[in-house]
Amino acid sequence: MGCYFCQRNIKEVDWKNGRLLSKFLSASGKIKPRKKTGTCALHQRQFKKAVKRAREMAILSFTKK
Repeated sequence: MGCYFCQRNIKEVDWKNGRLLSKFLSASGKIKPRKKTGTCALHQRQFKKAVKRAREMAILSFTKK
């Protein structure tokens, strides 16, 4: 399968792209693990930071109801 970000030559995960970030979140709003998403370690760390920043800036919600 391979890393989603590596396949598309995305160097850094952008925290402003809420639609892309929500693709890797579970139904309850939690960050999916690497084994389920298939991302590499580098991009998983970048993704984690991007989600946290997007939540602080109210682009993503902390929980989904």
